[in-house]
Amino acid sequence: MEKRAAYESVLPYVREWIDYKVWQLRLPGVQVAIGFEDEVLFSEAWGYADVEAGRRLTTTDLFRIASHSKTFTATALLQLADAGALRLDDTVGSFVPALVEAGSPIADATVRELMEMGAGVVRDGADGDHWALDHPFPDADQLVALVVEGGAKVPVGSAFNYSNLGYGLLGLVIEAVTGTTYAEHVRSAIVEPLGLTGTGPEFDPAREGEFVVGYTSLHAARTRQRVPHVTTGALAAATGFHGTASDLVRYFSAHVPGRGSLLSDHAKRLAQRKAWSALDTDPAARGYGAGFIVDRIGGREVRGHSGGFPGQITQTVFDPASSLVVSVLTSSATGPAGMLATGIVHLLDAAADEQAPGPELPDGVDTDRYTGRFTTFEGITDVARVGDRLLAIDPTQPVPTESPVRLRVVDEDTLVMAAGNRFGSVDERITYTRDDSGRAVSFRGDSGMTHRPWSVPEESPEVAAALV
Repeated sequence: MEKRAAYESVLPYVREWIDYKVWQLRLPGVQVAIGFEDEVLFSEAWGYADVEAGRRLTTTDLFRIASHSKTFTATALLQLADAGALRLDDTVGSFVPALVEAGSPIADATVRELMEMGAGVVRDGADGDHWALDHPFPDADQLVALVVEGGAKVPVGSAFNYSNLGYGLLGLVIEAVTGTTYAEHVRSAIVEPLGLTGTGPEFDPAREGEFVVGYTSLHAARTRQRVPHVTTGALAAATGFHGTASDLVRYFSAHVPGRGSLLSDHAKRLAQRKAWSALDTDPAARGYGAGFIVDRIGGREVRGHSGGFPGQITQTVFDPASSLVVSVLTSSATGPAGMLATGIVHLLDAAADEQAPGPELPDGVDTDRYTGRFTTFEGITDVARVGDRLLAIDPTQPVPTESPVRLRVVDEDTLVMAAGNRFGSVDERITYTRDDSGRAVSFRGDSGMTHRPWSVPEESPEVAAALV
């Protein structure tokens, strides 16, 4: 099966799996988009943009995408370097003279070292309670003061240390080079050329009605609380951006080598090349390039970024080799954006895997006769089409394809559990019972138990509010 067709074959199940995860984990709202070869193949939203108001989440509602901002900042710097407006080996002190005046060792760090998180800058400073919204985010003078106070926690250029303050400094570099504000420059250089109408470098009070409400987590309370929107001051270059999942798919598609005119391929390779590993003991671990996280999902090398803003967690990954992009935005302080994005990539890869174990579907078979979500007293099973195969999947798992049962079609009412964990009922039959219309009312399957159809209940805003 051609790759795009394989991806499209599993998108109906991607929708069903996310639908279940949103319900299972009681998530206020989730937005997902998937792109391939410069096209948005999938864009969906679940839950509420504002639970208490009963405002349903749409694909155009705006999320705070937090550290995705670093990729925009790095992109702007690489554009300026391509244009000869700066050199990546220029020192930050040459653009932010207050660091030199204060005698900070960070003044000697290069733009490249800051982009790669290798400049030794403290992460958030001695007082990072702006993240708890206890006080405003720092302005430019406060940012420099936090950097000076923190010093170089390791020698400049010696180790990877993720730093929001470091990217705040890079925002000041952009302002010094361009003579405009950070917000004005990234809008004109990146956002507007790509037509990203749902994307911007800072919270916009004029569009407040389009922003989702973020919520606290359930790790220390039985209920979630609303989180107010705030501006991010001089840390906009590190965490200020807002956006939509579909906009992020378009944006990261432009970072695939050979596609778009946002950056030269040379600059893209520089940004996406792994400079550091996050674990000193494991060079192969997740790492960082120049503004981009470098990671693996299964057999794929992926790039992208996560984002953690008060009340919202987001994740986008893209494969520079194939152009696949997956973006997941959640409106909860512990929203499982990374888990959902990883699960989606695994489903897409399983659909496109021509060497996958298990029997292929016969030509012309109507898989709708078998697919659906079924429950027993003990658990839940999804029968889903994934590429050219039919699988029984446990949707409660974080990676839905981790241990599926592979199914073989016998006839219109019978499947065989052809392969899977043999603690189950492999080599036995699944037999459907149908009503007069042909709709499946049950099947007997694993352990000989009767499985009955089930779907995520439609909950009123009042019920959803009670759950939040």
